[in-house]
Amino acid sequence: MDFYGLVKMLHSGFRYVVLVMVLVAILQALYGWLGKKPYTDGNRKVNLFSMIAFHTQILFGLILYFLSPLVKFAKETMKDPDLRYWTVEHISMMIFAMILVTVGHSRSKKILVPEGKHRAVAIFYGLALIVVIAAIVQSHRPLIGS
Repeated sequence: MDFYGLVKMLHSGFRYVVLVMVLVAILQALYGWLGKKPYTDGNRKVNLFSMIAFHTQILFGLILYFLSPLVKFAKETMKDPDLRYWTVEHISMMIFAMILVTVGHSRSKKILVPEGKHRAVAIFYGLALIVVIAAIVQSHRPLIGS
C-alpha cells in the first residue's frame, strides 16, 4: 500500500472515532445542560478528546487533500461538480466544522456556570456535526461504509 492509500484508509476509518466521540460529547452536554448537572472533569475530558480527535481527522484530511487525484487546481475545477466538491467544498466545510468544535470547547472553558459550559458544547459541537453530515451527504457517499 502506498502512502496515499494509507492516509486515505486512516482518514476513512478514523471518521467513526470522531463521529462517536462528538456524539458522546453532544449527548453528555445536552444531558448536563437540560438536567442542570455539574460540569465534571469527565465532561471536560470527553469534550477535549472529541476536539483532539476532530483535529487529528482534519490533519489526515489535509495530508490527503494534497495527495488526492480528486483535488485539482485548474480552470475547469469550478465547472465540474465532483472536482469542485473535493477541491473546495469538502475541505471548507470540514475546516468550518473544526472551527465550531474549537470555539465550543474554548467557550466552555471560559464560562463559569455549569449549564453554560454544557450549552456551549451542545450548541457548537452540534452545529459542527450538522456541517459534517451535510458534507458527507453532499459527497454522495454513504455516512457508514466506504
